[in-house]
Amino acid sequence: MTDTAVADRIREAFAEAGTEGFVHAREIGVQDGPEVGVGADDPVVLASVFKIPVAVAFAAEVAAGRLDDTQRTRVTSRYRIGGIGTAGCADDVEMSWRDLALFMMTMSDNAATDVIFHRVGQAAVDAVLANLGLHRTRIMGCCEDLFASMTVDLALSEQDAEAVLEAPTWDVVQKLSIVDPERTTSSTPREITTLLDAIWTGRAAAPQACERVRSIMAQQVWPHRLSSGFPADVQVAAKTGTLPGVRNEAGVVTYPDGRGYAVAVFTRAESVALRQPAVDAVIGRAGRLAVDHLRSTP
Repeated sequence: MTDTAVADRIREAFAEAGTEGFVHAREIGVQDGPEVGVGADDPVVLASVFKIPVAVAFAAEVAAGRLDDTQRTRVTSRYRIGGIGTAGCADDVEMSWRDLALFMMTMSDNAATDVIFHRVGQAAVDAVLANLGLHRTRIMGCCEDLFASMTVDLALSEQDAEAVLEAPTWDVVQKLSIVDPERTTSSTPREITTLLDAIWTGRAAAPQACERVRSIMAQQVWPHRLSSGFPADVQVAAKTGTLPGVRNEAGVVTYPDGRGYAVAVFTRAESVALRQPAVDAVIGRAGRLAVDHLRSTP
């Protein structure tokens, strides 16, 4: 049961930032313990947060000996979606599978994600969720599938759709299935913290697979969302997600005393501006309010 006062403070923080917000937070490894939730069971667009179960599926394949993570593979021009990491390279890139996984999670490289997704397969990703009973979490393909849905929604070519989305308007965004949790890859904040708890307690896959995912998530390069709410001695291992009007982050914050907290924050802003520092910052603020409350609850 969430304390009303902390939930109200989190809602006020979202309102001040000009966004709607959805939060769930719980202590790692504590069953039926205190929690903080604001819209914790509402459907939310995952955006790149979907890469967490993809990473688990990848790590499970490696742990089972079905994939040699040192083997090299090629990222070709087919995968130029998003412009970050290998997705932004002018030429084909050859990398090991383990380095692609690193790029997928630390900088949210869409090209690396899709190459890995096609290697492990949709069924393997779905199995991660099914095995944990996450029945409200659905992954509808990889990044190129989500981008393809935008071209269909807008009835434009890939090139024209990309140009329109460089400066989107509300009229455009409202047509997109990728920002509607009923029509795209989605989950709930509570199911995402359940997934994180399973990764941190070694239940989401083989223990060595979970350790790999935890290690990679701890190397994420983006400090402007969840990390912004916590002091430097608190470790944050997380994954962001961004789409027009959508800014998310889900991860685990671990304090020097060893206590860790799964935190999932999802937002739907009133603006579709490409830069929204207030919304980015409120993700950290909401996460901190939630964790402070959990740490102060006997």
